[in-house]
Amino acid sequence: MLFAIIAPANAHSLELCGILDALAEANMMLPQQRQYEAVVLAEQAQAIPCQSGMRIIPHGILEDLDGPADTLIVAGAYGVPFPASPSAADWLRREAKAARRYGSACTGAFWLGAAGLLDGRRVTTHWAYAAELARQFRKARVEADRIVLRDGRLVTAGGVTAAIDMTLALIEEDHGHALALWVARRLVTFLRRPGGQAQYSVNLAAPAALRENIERVQMRVRNHPDENHSLGALARRAAMSERNFSRVFRRETGMSAADFVEKARIDAVRRLLESGPPSVDAIAVKCGFSGQDAMRRAFVRQMQVTPGAYRRAFRSALEGGRNA
Repeated sequence: MLFAIIAPANAHSLELCGILDALAEANMMLPQQRQYEAVVLAEQAQAIPCQSGMRIIPHGILEDLDGPADTLIVAGAYGVPFPASPSAADWLRREAKAARRYGSACTGAFWLGAAGLLDGRRVTTHWAYAAELARQFRKARVEADRIVLRDGRLVTAGGVTAAIDMTLALIEEDHGHALALWVARRLVTFLRRPGGQAQYSVNLAAPAALRENIERVQMRVRNHPDENHSLGALARRAAMSERNFSRVFRRETGMSAADFVEKARIDAVRRLLESGPPSVDAIAVKCGFSGQDAMRRAFVRQMQVTPGAYRRAFRSALEGGRNA
């Protein structure tokens, strides 16, 4: 099964190696005729510089692909990758059409977009670049929180290590749950990790608005999540009517005021779960929720994981340091 990985300049070595190592582990348990034949291809016949300082020697250039690939994946670069050249975009469009399935990891989605392969499709990418992907490719239906997303023959992964999640999903699709679970255990990772990419993002709440009065309201909510942030209270702080405030706030931020308030409060909850007081009830009150149950519902809605699971995942390193 030919598994072709396209590597752009300034690639994430962890993505490339993660995909290759997962496939290599699977091959250890597969008969030779069912094994993956993994190849790394680049636009030019030279070592691929990675952000980490590593240089990876590809198996060949794009045109060296020997027949249609079973799976064709574009790996990500650090940040928004350099645009695919017209010839690379043409090649990618042609080979994706011939492949059984195709997709991307992390910011490799930008190359798929340049080839017109995201139009009308549900797609994910690294959470930090999802808004830019949606801006550049307006016909794509970007879902920023997904770790792995399948839409027909198209499969896309979120940021960096999500490439491993995607590869595990493809192994499971090809060879079953037992082998995928075995590979996950060998790599000491989740077969399906809990939650989505939101739990790794810096902020859920929208970026600052351009209008000064709207930005002032945003800052107040972020700095004082425990206060009354009803629509009426927010509109009064902006010196606007409720109707006009709602319209302008959505235009400036891309979300409703109520959604912004909830996201800002959950951002505050996250920070306290990571390093704050142990009482969940105290966190709920400090962040403006009526109680633990209301906070939990909002947290699961925004993060797709419970506060308890989030705390266990993101405080483990801190607790280990304290106990050392």
